[in-house]
Amino acid sequence: MSDVEYLRSKLASHADFPKKGIVFLDIFPILRDPIAFETLITHLLHHLTSHTIPSIPSKKIDVVVGLDARGFLLGPVIALRLGAAFVPVRKQGKLPGTCESATYQKEYGSDSFEMQSDAIKPGQSVIVVDDLIATGGSAKAAGELVAKLGGKTAEYLFIIELMFLKGGSKLDAPVYSIIQSDD
Repeated sequence: MSDVEYLRSKLASHADFPKKGIVFLDIFPILRDPIAFETLITHLLHHLTSHTIPSIPSKKIDVVVGLDARGFLLGPVIALRLGAAFVPVRKQGKLPGTCESATYQKEYGSDSFEMQSDAIKPGQSVIVVDDLIATGGSAKAAGELVAKLGGKTAEYLFIIELMFLKGGSKLDAPVYSIIQSDD
């Protein structure tokens, strides 16, 4: 069994969550299993070191940005293993100090993400990490924050990509997802 098949087998599906008609793919069983979690992190690091990092001019990732909240579970581990900084992107009003903000569309209305204004230095290479990409709105907002601070997003990383929603087409850098779903 490949690592992708292994990780897919660990996902739990929950019908009609968070609302009727949606099948929610739950990553938490992966995090509860140390071997599966290590497989996930190793898979992402292998992709970054064999594909992403060789393709960027600086040949290194300076910052790993994790989206609120599941990106916080992956981002710090990846940043530590790469020798990079970890920067959280949070919902509006959750970070202290001076922050930049970006608004994105949700199913019903809009929401805002924030990043501390001194979190990324101009010219730094950045990857953005989250568990899932659906419509791409929140990842796009994170990319806008990286750009506002002068960083360059090298890639967006996800465990799961909902292909039928075409969220990756909204982003300003390549997308890498381990598991693609058409459901």
